Amino acid sequence: MSTTSSSSSIWLLSCRKLKFFTRIRRFLQSKAARKQYGSSASDHSNKLRIVNNTDEEEDLVVEKTESDLDGSMALQKSVKRLHFGSWEEKEMAAKAIEKLAKEDVKVRKLMAELGVIHMLVSMVDTEVVGRRLAAIKALIELADGTLTNKELMLEAGILSKLPKDIDAVDDQTRHEFAELLLSLSSISNTPFSLAKTEVLQFLIAILESATSIETKETCLGVACNLSAVLENARPLVSNGTVHTLLKLSSFKELSEKALAALGHLVLTLMGKKAMEDSSMVPESLIEILTWENKPKCQELSAYILMILAHQSSTQRDKMSKAGIVPVLLEVSLLGSPLAQKRAMKLLQWFKDERQAKMGPHSGPQTARIAIGSPLHPREAQEGKKMMKNLVKQSLHKNMEMITQRANAAGDSSNLKSLVLSTSSKSLPY
Repeated sequence: MSTTSSSSSIWLLSCRKLKFFTRIRRFLQSKAARKQYGSSASDHSNKLRIVNNTDEEEDLVVEKTESDLDGSMALQKSVKRLHFGSWEEKEMAAKAIEKLAKEDVKVRKLMAELGVIHMLVSMVDTEVVGRRLAAIKALIELADGTLTNKELMLEAGILSKLPKDIDAVDDQTRHEFAELLLSLSSISNTPFSLAKTEVLQFLIAILESATSIETKETCLGVACNLSAVLENARPLVSNGTVHTLLKLSSFKELSEKALAALGHLVLTLMGKKAMEDSSMVPESLIEILTWENKPKCQELSAYILMILAHQSSTQRDKMSKAGIVPVLLEVSLLGSPLAQKRAMKLLQWFKDERQAKMGPHSGPQTARIAIGSPLHPREAQEGKKMMKNLVKQSLHKNMEMITQRANAAGDSSNLKSLVLSTSSKSLPY
């Protein structure tokens, strides 16, 4: 019985190897056939003439043919080493696969069929730094432009291979892991959830560590991709992502991607609630509105403030106390077209709210009028005139503040001409 079982296992192993090398042979034959059909008749006759001339010329033709097949032979050799070689050979094979995967999408798909991805994912779990890096870099190249390969990596459990303690890995390994996650997170429709606890903990740990700006920027790209999927909002918020993103939005190098992710999350109830409860809101967002050299950040910050202020008098009151109105006036004059539009919308809301609060009990009073009785046209005209004067006074006061800022920057003349040519009718507040 033992002899029979051993012979059957040998037979199964032989069958697997036969299938493996049969696939590679088919790939080599198809590639050679394409090259043969692509060559012209004159080139073919020239080759025959060279072969028949001398032994030396025959060697040249053989050498040329071998060089054409170098890539195919390298693929065959690398895949064989990855499956059946020692750990050192597997590392060399991973580096060769990385180079080959850069060249052609068809090669990437063929490698997936040959079981390369599962072997590389298993190598990521090793403690040897060089071996792990070689495997991650090869996976990054194999994931480029192929949805099937990305799903195979997720199926093989690549997310479970993320380091639990980022302090135990060097900055280059962190960066390569972040690059791989960025590629995988670009999948929109997949049965595999990327917003898992281990992934989010890995991202937050990197974002809050003393890692390089480039690596943090890559992690923010992952967070932005994940936040764009509605189902990921709950795990993102519950893992404290909002607080981390708000902190990073204060750094000009990282602000744009952090604000983009916050812009996705603020559209959900959980995300909006987390931002409303944060001690950094609205002050940090108002501060970003003053970044004249970062128009995209101004636009994103104004967008988030609009969502928070919409139908929330509490948030508008917090913003007003934080001094948002003068900043909005400045953005409405000097910001980008989109930032101006959003600032004007916010100003309109503050104006409407202020008018509602003033009501019939603010300012100079005339005789009380019963509810439902019509106003005299003269009284209505006086009320409009009084409101117009109040708006002008507020506008001039804010313009003085803006002019003082511009004078400090050495550009007062242009701003003064702009202020003088702007009437109160062009502003909603």
